[in-house]
Amino acid sequence: MPETNRINSIPADQKSSFTSFLKTLSSFTGDLSQLTCPSFFLAPESLLEYSSYWADQPDYLADAGHGVTEEERFHNAIKWFITALNGSFTSRVPAGEWEKKPFNPILGEQFFCHWENGTRAICEQVSHHPPVSAFIIENEASGVSITVNDAQKTKFSGTQMLVDQIGYCMLEMRQHGEKYLFSLPSISVQGIWYAAPYVELCGTSYIQSSTGFHAAIEYTTKGWIYGEMHHFKATVSHMSQLKTPTIIEGQWSGKSTIKKEKQPAEAFLDVKEKARPSVLVKPIFEQTDLESQKIWQKVSQALKAGDYATASAEKTKIENEQRAIRKERGDEQTWQPKYFEKLPSADLFGDLKNFITIYSNNKFVNTFDEFSWRFIGDL
Repeated sequence: MPETNRINSIPADQKSSFTSFLKTLSSFTGDLSQLTCPSFFLAPESLLEYSSYWADQPDYLADAGHGVTEEERFHNAIKWFITALNGSFTSRVPAGEWEKKPFNPILGEQFFCHWENGTRAICEQVSHHPPVSAFIIENEASGVSITVNDAQKTKFSGTQMLVDQIGYCMLEMRQHGEKYLFSLPSISVQGIWYAAPYVELCGTSYIQSSTGFHAAIEYTTKGWIYGEMHHFKATVSHMSQLKTPTIIEGQWSGKSTIKKEKQPAEAFLDVKEKARPSVLVKPIFEQTDLESQKIWQKVSQALKAGDYATASAEKTKIENEQRAIRKERGDEQTWQPKYFEKLPSADLFGDLKNFITIYSNNKFVNTFDEFSWRFIGDL
C-alpha cells in the first residue's frame, strides 16, 4: 500500500496527541504494550482476537493433512501458513482503511471462537511482562491443530517501526504423527508519520517438519523502482527426497506459483480465491468477565462511534483497574493461566528447532523463547 498523507484527516481533538505520539517514536524500543497511541489510531478489538486470523481460511488448515505424500502435506502446510499471513496482516484491514493498534490484552484475558467447518480456537493472555499470547486452533475431525505463542520486540528505524515476533507456531497432523515447527517473520510498519500505517513482512522465517522437509521463506518489500508488495520466496528442501529445491514464490496477499525440478512453474495458491468465512463468537451477554469482547466493549463501541474522549476514558479505567489488581496480587509468577502450562521449549520442539539452525546454515536468528506455553484441556 503506497504511503498516503492522512494528516488532514486526523480529528481536531486528536492532533496534539498525534504530535506527542510522533515525538516518542524516535527513541522508543521495547514491546508494543508500552506504546501509548492516540485513540484514533486504535483498532476496536483486542490483540488476542487477532489470533483468529491464523485461521482466516480455516479450510486450508483442516485440509492440510489430506496430502497423500509427505511432500504434498508439507506444501499444504505452506498454503495454510500463507493464508494465515494474509489474514493476520492484510485481509483483516477493511478496504479503504489503514493499520491500527489493537488493545493490549490484560493478564488472563480469554477469547473463544469457531467456524462453520468445525474449527475451534482457545486463546489466552498467559503473561503481561513480557506480553505473551498463547492459543490453539484445531479441527478435530481432520486431526489438524496449531499451537502458537506470540510476543513482540519493537524498535524504530528511520520512519518505520520494526517488530520482531518472538515465539513459534507448531502445526500437528495427528493422523500422520507429523509436526511442523514455524518461526515467525519480522514486521515493518510504515506510513505512521503520515497517519496511514500499513504492514510489510521482512526477513526470513523457517519451517521444519518431522518428516525432514525444510523451508526458508524470504520476505521482500517493494522498492522505489522495481519489485512488488508482500512478496515471498519459499525454498523447500529435503536431504533425500529432493535433488534440487522446490521454489514457491509470489505474493502472500495474492497469487503464488510452485516450480519443481525440470518442470515449468505452476499455480500454487490464490489467497483471494475463497471467500473469508465468518468468525463465530457467542454474544457478549453470554461471555465471562475475562473474555475479550466483554472486557473492551465500551472502548470498542466508543471508537466505532468516533467518540475518542470516551474511548480514552474507558481504556484508562481498565488499565488503572489492572494496575490495582497487579499491585494486590504481587508477583506475576504466582499467577497460573487456565488453559496453558509453561514448559521448556525443548520439551515441545524436540530436535525441530535444532534442524532449523542446521539447515539454515546457521543463518537462523533465534526468535524462540527458552520457555513455551502448551495447551492443557479439551477444546
